[in-house]
Amino acid sequence: MEILQPPQWAKPRGYSNGVAASGRMVCVSGMIGWDGQGVFHTDDFAGQVRQALENIVAVLAEAHARPEHIVRMTWYVIDRKEYVAAYKAVGAAYRDVIGAHYPAMTAVQVAGLVEDRARVEIEVTAIVP
Repeated sequence: MEILQPPQWAKPRGYSNGVAASGRMVCVSGMIGWDGQGVFHTDDFAGQVRQALENIVAVLAEAHARPEHIVRMTWYVIDRKEYVAAYKAVGAAYRDVIGAHYPAMTAVQVAGLVEDRARVEIEVTAIVP
């Protein structure tokens, strides 16, 4: 995998501007903050992020993929201010589950998610070499 960073640009924090990779593509549907049985254990934003990331890692494992194979993440959040306020806790959860791997990322605020209790939904694309 190659991180794409124009030399004159400021280095992004917590994501990459672009990633180039080749191999087997693995697409993971949007994961929310419930467990594998569809049960929410928290309404805390960072807690739901942690669970969504753990769900992603579990699905990736089915394809013999690991977090470092993720090349793109899209985050859908209900409340941008809640997301920004939770940056520190979200960062800690991210590093605990994904590690120090920062793929290309997009985060958007949406009017709602299908599951009313969900605060965040994260989808990923991974490339397994």
